[in-house]
Amino acid sequence: VPATVEQTLDRHLVGFVDVLRRSGLDVPLGSTLEFGRAVAAVGAGTRSGVYWAGRATLVRRPEDVGTYDEAFQRHWMGAVPGTRVTTEQPTITLLLDVADDVDGDPDPAGESDRHDDHLSVRWSRTEVLGSRDFADCTDEELAELHDLMAGLRLFGATRRCRRLRPAAHRGRPDLRRTVRAALRTGGEPMKRAFSEPGTRPRRLVLLLDVSGSMEPYARALIRFLHAAMVGRRDVEAFALGTRLTRLTRELSTRDPDAALSRAAGAVTDWSGGTRLGDGLRAFNDTWGVPGMARGATVVVLSDGWDRGEPAVMEEQMARLHRVAHEVVWVNPLKASPGYAPIARGMAAALPHVDRFLEGHSLDSLRDLADLLAG
Repeated sequence: VPATVEQTLDRHLVGFVDVLRRSGLDVPLGSTLEFGRAVAAVGAGTRSGVYWAGRATLVRRPEDVGTYDEAFQRHWMGAVPGTRVTTEQPTITLLLDVADDVDGDPDPAGESDRHDDHLSVRWSRTEVLGSRDFADCTDEELAELHDLMAGLRLFGATRRCRRLRPAAHRGRPDLRRTVRAALRTGGEPMKRAFSEPGTRPRRLVLLLDVSGSMEPYARALIRFLHAAMVGRRDVEAFALGTRLTRLTRELSTRDPDAALSRAAGAVTDWSGGTRLGDGLRAFNDTWGVPGMARGATVVVLSDGWDRGEPAVMEEQMARLHRVAHEVVWVNPLKASPGYAPIARGMAAALPHVDRFLEGHSLDSLRDLADLLAG
């Protein structure tokens, strides 16, 4: 599909969501993202496909169906060039795997086999929650996600170190082990021994923005920090707000509730202002450049909003990038439709970032964990 058509379709999808909101429907960001994925899955070639993709993801209450239908007719009638309008709308069954329907028969009559236009979609509750934006979750859903996040395990990437270890066949000759083996054979060196550089886990440094703009995400992301602390060795954690707070000791406790309670007591500027550049300067001066960030993977979890000067952010990110093995920036807003990194802090930091990732959902954090394991 030509890029211009894709861009036009994206604009119409976002515009349709705006029409729904102006019509009185509550459409959170997560539902908008699910709508885009649904349209990508079923295709935008028919009006009915777009209709049912939107109705399955954007309408939360039965009483909103009428409003949705009216907004759909108003926005989509002839909206996309080349769209084939169909009057027949397929029957869609959404099956949700929860404990109450384990023994049930979702299709006792086998109707999905008799009708070609019957679409059956089965999602587990875990899969649904995994893709949901943290900012759109209820307190109950966040509690479930926190439990799921406790099961994340971050297996650390390794790096070569100076300490040698025995090698089977190749490597540098190991004179000491060769002589010891020769003593067991009357002084004759019957077998040569070799050694090779050993490996150790690469240090991981996590810097979490806890400012007010990150409030919808920070409480979930700090669970990710805790999972990293208990799941692998050589991990350091910090909170960035109006000041820098080291959380390594507080988050080292295996009990997540106890760890988060201790972290909350240590962070005095939670949901306050944000001076990311100054916080990064404090980290670089005290911890990072002197040794902690050298050869490490550094992950900044932030939306990039900074009240300080962009020049400070750029300077400190450049310093960090020079000593770190890799700098990863995780921005929860990156998943938003139409997002562009134009915030002053984000724009200043981006040239010194090796990877720019999403961090708005459990699935995106699983992807981050997989990346850090590599």
